[in-house]
Amino acid sequence: MRSTGIVRKTDNMGRIVLPVELRRSLDIEYQDGLEIFVEDEHIILRKYQPMCVFCGNTKEVDQFKGKNVCNECRTTMKV
Repeated sequence: MRSTGIVRKTDNMGRIVLPVELRRSLDIEYQDGLEIFVEDEHIILRKYQPMCVFCGNTKEVDQFKGKNVCNECRTTMKV
């Protein structure tokens, strides 16, 4: 992990604001989903990108019967 030198306090509801510079550098737009992970005593945020349940591809992914499936896998399955 690298330090950004940015410190933010939580508000009374536990929220924090991600600085615009950080959002721009990580291509985080308004209402983008963020995944939250906990590792030891660290909280990790990562921009959510749906991925194919079969191959892990993150491009051209759509929902099929409640699961994320990419076009390539869908074509292979002939669905």
